[in-house]
Amino acid sequence: MMRTYHCFWLLFWASQPHQSFLTPLSKRTSGFPEKEKVLILSGNSRQDLHRSKRSWMWNQFFLLEEYTGTDYQYVGKLHSDQDKGDGSLKYILSGDGAGDLFIINENTGDIQATKRLDREEKPVYILRAQAVNRRTGRPVEPESEFIIKIHDINDNEPMFTKDVYNASIPEMSDVGTFVVQVTATDADDPTYGNSAKVVYSILQGQPYFSVESETGIIKTALLNMDRENREQYQVVIQAKDMGGQMGGLSGTTTVNITLTDVNDNPPRFPQSTYQFRAPESMPLDSPVGRIKANDADMDENAEIEYSITEGDGYDMFGITTDKDTQEGIITVKKALDFENKNLYILKVEAANTHVDPRFLYLGPFKDSATVRIQVEDVDEPPVFSRPAYIMEVKEDVPINSVIGTVTAQDPDAARNPVKYSVDRHTDMDRVFNINSGNGSIFTSKPLDRETLLWHNITVIAAEINNPKQSSRVPVFIKVLDVNDNAPEFAMFYETFVCENAKAEQLIQTLSAVDKDDSYNGHQFSFSLAPEAASSSNFTLQDNRDNTAGIFTRKTRYNRHETSTYFLPVVISDNDYPIQSSTETVTIRVCACDHRGKMLSCNAEALIHPTGLSTGALIAILLCIIILLVTVVLFAALRRQRKKEPLIISKEDIRDNIVSYNDEGGGEEDTQAFDIGTLRNPEAIDDNKLRRDIVPETLFIPRRTATARDNTDVRDFINQRLKENDTDPTAPPYDSLATYAYEGNGSVAESLSSLESVTTDGDQDYDYLSDWGPRFKKLADMYGSMDSDKDS
Repeated sequence: MMRTYHCFWLLFWASQPHQSFLTPLSKRTSGFPEKEKVLILSGNSRQDLHRSKRSWMWNQFFLLEEYTGTDYQYVGKLHSDQDKGDGSLKYILSGDGAGDLFIINENTGDIQATKRLDREEKPVYILRAQAVNRRTGRPVEPESEFIIKIHDINDNEPMFTKDVYNASIPEMSDVGTFVVQVTATDADDPTYGNSAKVVYSILQGQPYFSVESETGIIKTALLNMDRENREQYQVVIQAKDMGGQMGGLSGTTTVNITLTDVNDNPPRFPQSTYQFRAPESMPLDSPVGRIKANDADMDENAEIEYSITEGDGYDMFGITTDKDTQEGIITVKKALDFENKNLYILKVEAANTHVDPRFLYLGPFKDSATVRIQVEDVDEPPVFSRPAYIMEVKEDVPINSVIGTVTAQDPDAARNPVKYSVDRHTDMDRVFNINSGNGSIFTSKPLDRETLLWHNITVIAAEINNPKQSSRVPVFIKVLDVNDNAPEFAMFYETFVCENAKAEQLIQTLSAVDKDDSYNGHQFSFSLAPEAASSSNFTLQDNRDNTAGIFTRKTRYNRHETSTYFLPVVISDNDYPIQSSTETVTIRVCACDHRGKMLSCNAEALIHPTGLSTGALIAILLCIIILLVTVVLFAALRRQRKKEPLIISKEDIRDNIVSYNDEGGGEEDTQAFDIGTLRNPEAIDDNKLRRDIVPETLFIPRRTATARDNTDVRDFINQRLKENDTDPTAPPYDSLATYAYEGNGSVAESLSSLESVTTDGDQDYDYLSDWGPRFKKLADMYGSMDSDKDS
């Protein structure tokens, strides 16, 4: 509702034209004086300012905003004491809005506003007034400045900073818990009246929330608000100006308040007892079933941990938590056996993992339920008495000797009979076999510990009535050693003795090995064979540490008499039964220097292997390669020399013009050139070769037949030109020929068939027979055509 104000006019007195004669407001009144507002322009510029006693003395005009009248709004009046009322003065207005917003009656000095004014756009206007002589245009009063101030009215409602506010608080919060603060602003003048004084109130959202009227702070107003009952609240807040009085303008905003979850609800099983069935053949860690306790909370407040607290299946089953579904998964920890126990009773507990101590008074945050698991009987395969078998057998046992027995039986109540077999994939050589009835394992081939120490086979036990029900067990068979191998030299011994060797000189140390195993360690004994013990030129000394030494018996040896000695040595072990062998040591007699270093022997040196060494082979290969390279280079040089011209000059005859100033001898000079050659082409020697290069091959140039009766020089030149063009051995740089002779026309004229078709009559080709043998074929062809026409 627009309020209407009564305007009172203020009277201003002014003097001293060059000074500010408008004084500020001395006292704020509660109303406007009911007098016309007149601004007096004094003409006494040289006199002091004289003030008369009056109630108000203002230097400004006041104007209400948002004027709704049809006429211009009256502002005030300008008046000069020089104005006699005869129309000789003219009033002029300038400054903010002069001539547009504000106009003045130049005769009376009345000021009016032409448009509606908005204080929120511009609250103050500064203008200047002056009275001038209408006839001369000269001012009669100094220019005076005054202010038009726009009075505010309540034309703007409060506006919130946000259209919608979003806030959240934990559920079960205490009364008076801060939620959010809303703020509204009013564009009206806060210094004038109550137009901008905002008061907040709640329109929607009671009794759950309240708002402070002056600050706009929203708080909880109800105790124990539960998210599980209601999660979202929409509160409408009103902001009203004029201090909330009737007639004030208002604005509203919406506040969406969400209750966040706290752990105020314990988990609860929907039923007290759960029943599951599990076959006894279920593998370990397989799931038996799922149970779930419900929790009204959300996120981490609803996380549950399941556990088995008691029951006869405490060690047979386990339970884990599915983090996605918060279900408890019961799994098998140990193998089930229907024949031993077919029913298990468990007590399962579900508890929250994140407990809020503030809500412990609501009760324990856990729950329990009973789980019954019924084990079902299935047809099971036979079960061996052991998970694996280890057996031992000596390597010298006879074939078909029993080395051990495996046992398996059907765990079902029927106790079906079982048969045994060996998995041949694990015994490809069929070294072992098994009795299918009693499970006894026996050998089917001889054993050798030195060849294979362990035999790992697999035995299969299957029900006779249902062979598909079978099981396997590994059997590890260790072959025990017996002393069945004689000791032998650790290596092949071939040594030498110097011709100048002294008696009792050590020339070789021997050692032996035994393939058999010895629990107490091997003990070898060495001796010479009986046939060499007395007549040998060498002696053998047993060192009692599984080694022996060969010593010389005499002082000197002669390689020309005996170049090689073969010394038989007997090696024996100390196991039962005793095994022995005879090994031979080869001793060569060699020439040595005074330090005992071998120089030469009758046979190839012992320290070199038979055949050529790697270094010798590489040296021979290098020699062959060098020889081949030499041959190739030699052949290339010879080939290059063949192509080299006989005339060797520093100036290349192909790239230079050589000038010869020698003058020929004329016709009497018969040595320069034989002109008869040109006259008689047939006299040319066909075998004459080029003289400027060495001939490569005796290439016979292809010759063309020459005209018999033609001795003309041009025919000879034409013939030679043709020969040079077709001769592959003629180089392109050895001669310069100039052909400036144009031959005569042929007596045969044109042979073209194009001209013959233009003639109307038949032609006579008999003249072709007169041209000689070269045209005989044409004469026969065209002559036969004439004969065909005649016929």
